[in-house]
Amino acid sequence: MNGIKYAVLTEKSVSLFRKNQYTLNVESGSTRTEIKHWVELFFGVKVTAMNSHRLPRKGRRMRPIMGHTMHYKRMIITLQPGYSIPPLRKKELK
Repeated sequence: MNGIKYAVLTEKSVSLFRKNQYTLNVESGSTRTEIKHWVELFFGVKVTAMNSHRLPRKGRRMRPIMGHTMHYKRMIITLQPGYSIPPLRKKELK
């Protein structure tokens, strides 16, 4: 997949499964329409809403030079009722 990096499985994101919402980290240059297209194409679902935010970057020092990591943003994707992403739903049961 071009814009999606990986799914986020935190306590909050797992609790959002009940509302049919899934949390993904995506490349920072990706647009909402690109991500919607990739999610619908790869998982075979229908997306109704998307919320996105950039996470605060973390500093990494390499001797005298200060660098930064976390070049991605987080998307919360809401699916239409009746659709789900099965590989992520398994995490809710554990």
